[in-house]
Amino acid sequence: MHLNTLQITEIDQDVIEDMVDQALLEDIESGDINALLIDEDEQVQAKVITREDMVLCGKEWVLEVYRQVDPEVTLHWHYQDGDQVKANETLFEVEGLARGILTAERTALNFLQMLSAVATKTQHYVAALKNYKTKILDTRKTIPGFRLAEKYAVSCGGGVNHRIGLFDAFLIKENHIAACGHSISQAVAKARAIGKDKLIEVEVENFDELNEAIEAKCDVIMLDNFSLQDMAKAVKLVDGKAELEASGNMTFEQLEDVAKTGVDYISTGGLTKHIQAIDLSMRFI
Repeated sequence: MHLNTLQITEIDQDVIEDMVDQALLEDIESGDINALLIDEDEQVQAKVITREDMVLCGKEWVLEVYRQVDPEVTLHWHYQDGDQVKANETLFEVEGLARGILTAERTALNFLQMLSAVATKTQHYVAALKNYKTKILDTRKTIPGFRLAEKYAVSCGGGVNHRIGLFDAFLIKENHIAACGHSISQAVAKARAIGKDKLIEVEVENFDELNEAIEAKCDVIMLDNFSLQDMAKAVKLVDGKAELEASGNMTFEQLEDVAKTGVDYISTGGLTKHIQAIDLSMRFI
């Protein structure tokens, strides 16, 4: 069984609806008093531009925001999720009643800025590994409530989705091993009995644990904070018996050196938790 058997390429509409509903409640609550400054029949056109190069992600969230605020507002998109966009380009244009457009603006851009930031950073990492077999993985280190959305953004950026959560794959870590009699083989055997169709990955911190994980015939072995020299040694030792994932404080500057060792994956929580929102701006036309 291979780790990259699941890619989140779309999100169920009911999930997006719930996320948007909560975000609008947070922002508007009992009503947008700022909108009352504007005549209720004032019609406007506006455009949203990016101030920096980016990978677009979050279109469906923007559409849902405007659908919930004012379904009569129309949007004309110039790009789709996953498209690379240059700085100062127009992402979309919007027209309709000014009150609805402005009430929805911040919530819509919050979704678009954050998800595009994840997709953009992921694409940057993926591009750094274009000459290697090594793939970039996300993790469970996501903003609470945004797990699926952020993993969708990673997919838009060309990255590989790791397990979604604690329910769809086993990742046996140090404390799991300790709770199973300090035995990797015992932990793997229990996992195999619990979920015969679930991927089993084991985190190892040294070569003794690596050898035990190989003997246990798990699907993926995570090398936790191994040196570059030890990663290369591990690749030779495993020799295709399992897929190898390098993890532990991975930075952009390390990517190529780690990929040269021959590991199959590099995982980093930085794709989803160390991001800076894309600089977007709405301007009336």
